[in-house]
Amino acid sequence: MSAAGNGRQSRAQGESAMPMFNQNEILDTIHMIDQQHLDVRTITMGVSLLDCCDPDPAVACRKIYDKIVRSAKDLVRTGEEIETEFGIPIVNKRISVTPMALVAGASDTEDYLPFAQAMDRAAREVGVNFIGGFSALVQKGMTPADRRLIAAIPRALAQTEVVCASVNVGSTKAGINMDAVALMGRTVKETAALTAHRGGYGCAKLVVFCNAVEDNPFMAGAFHGVGEGDRVINVGVSGPGVVHHALQAVKGQSLDVVAETVKKTAFRVTRMGQLVAQEASRRLGAAFGIVDLSLAPTPAVGDSVARILEEMGLETCGTHGTTAALALLNDAVKKGGVMASSSVGGLSGAFIPVSEDEGMIAAAESGVLCLDKLEAMTCVCSVGLDMIAVPGDTPAETLAAIIADEAAIGMVNNKTTAVRLIPAPGKGVGEVVEFGGLLGTAPVMPVHPQGSAPFIARGGRIPAPLQSLKN
Repeated sequence: MSAAGNGRQSRAQGESAMPMFNQNEILDTIHMIDQQHLDVRTITMGVSLLDCCDPDPAVACRKIYDKIVRSAKDLVRTGEEIETEFGIPIVNKRISVTPMALVAGASDTEDYLPFAQAMDRAAREVGVNFIGGFSALVQKGMTPADRRLIAAIPRALAQTEVVCASVNVGSTKAGINMDAVALMGRTVKETAALTAHRGGYGCAKLVVFCNAVEDNPFMAGAFHGVGEGDRVINVGVSGPGVVHHALQAVKGQSLDVVAETVKKTAFRVTRMGQLVAQEASRRLGAAFGIVDLSLAPTPAVGDSVARILEEMGLETCGTHGTTAALALLNDAVKKGGVMASSSVGGLSGAFIPVSEDEGMIAAAESGVLCLDKLEAMTCVCSVGLDMIAVPGDTPAETLAAIIADEAAIGMVNNKTTAVRLIPAPGKGVGEVVEFGGLLGTAPVMPVHPQGSAPFIARGGRIPAPLQSLKN
């Protein structure tokens, strides 16, 4: 074994042997679970489908179904057992797979819908609530397989229940593929139309990325990267309510104290996530990947990122100072996470999905939180413009321009950014779209009426920035 291999083994053994909790930490964790909405948001099993490629699409789909079911048949049961034995809520059990354009590209077919249907059947067979990876990576160009997959996304999301799709249109190293951006504007629009009877629900399962990561456990953007192993367990931990509660104890104190408080809280939350991830990995016989410590809100009162920012001293999330407060929060979460585990990965920071955050919904409905301010906030948080409803008559070119703006932020700042927009069919500004569950309620937010169509029509590629030249 190489020295590098010995080093990895030593680190893994060291983390496994590390005592995860002392008595006080256990009592603190119980209180956080009972009173402050602390949970493991997801155990996500990544499954490689590279060995499922076949020239015959029917054979490939059968291999895909069999591999997913064989790999994840015990995932839900194992998650439920850990939840019962440890007393830690595990909200979701999910699967991510190899970007399907890479797998389906080997098959002699123009229609990739059957591949999404095979994913859907397998996911429902093993009982997970979402499966991600109906995806394409097109940051520098599009293969015929990529184009076929993107063309299938609207029908795939309309005709399946638990399949999620994502497309990576840019990166710091490659720049932004503006042909793909324009195509995704049209794809989002078509997906909304095909799921109009559900408020454009299909768009809630579609993410457009810049700098997508390979080990993201959160939906709808999770896929299993080609650099990952055959089966990997990634865990997403969330605790906005825990952070909000901790900050209530330091009212009026300096921002240094706020940052330190968030960091210590993130440390404790990450330790819990690592315990669950290692246990799930051991029981399922899959590699332990990462713990993603992301403050992922829910519509429940007391589980809001917006309320954390307001606890810092903002009257309403979205007012002046919001971006600075969010920058402090995101940085402190990351620092606390990496102190607790050498396996922190994914996105790890603060999410700002409007429809999924009770405080964000209120701020948007009041008019204080607008699309432009959200875009500014994405410069300093973990992802991007997430779960935002816009008027149903928004042109595809405007959707593409919003995607391009967000991709530019990610490209220049060397960070992951994403867009999950819902052009709500038949809805206008001030109305709401009800998705229910964790997806919540989306107030329809205004977009600028001035057009961007000539800019989007230029196509081509926005070159990579100077900071991409690091070799």
